[in-house]
Amino acid sequence: MATLKDTKHAPGEASALIDGRIRELADWRGATLARVRELIKQADPDVIEEWKWRGVPVWSHAGIICTGESYKAAVKLTFAKGASLPDPCGLFNASLDGNTRRAIDLHDGDEIDTVAFIALIRAAVALNTAKRKR
Repeated sequence: MATLKDTKHAPGEASALIDGRIRELADWRGATLARVRELIKQADPDVIEEWKWRGVPVWSHAGIICTGESYKAAVKLTFAKGASLPDPCGLFNASLDGNTRRAIDLHDGDEIDTVAFIALIRAAVALNTAKRKR
């Protein structure tokens, strides 16, 4: 059984830890985390799931796309390079003052624009892979 430490995980182990987090939350936060995870995988079938910083789900492709932290009042999706991403639908609603990251805070009852979210994930992947090609 995996621990919550930030260690290298065998393939699938991080995904199992994320599954456990979703079950552990057992409320709207778990459902929200499960839904955004599903959308991330839909947007990028090659996404890699990781478990970092003692219990934070992370989705990566040629670098971090976003993290999925859960708090009492919100699920926070922090995009590592969010300040460099187009956001024409205004999904980013948190961490707007920084030079690098941007976040989406989802609260109980919030609906996410799935088309805009998938586009945002794909833009993050494109940004990560473009940097690798240089």
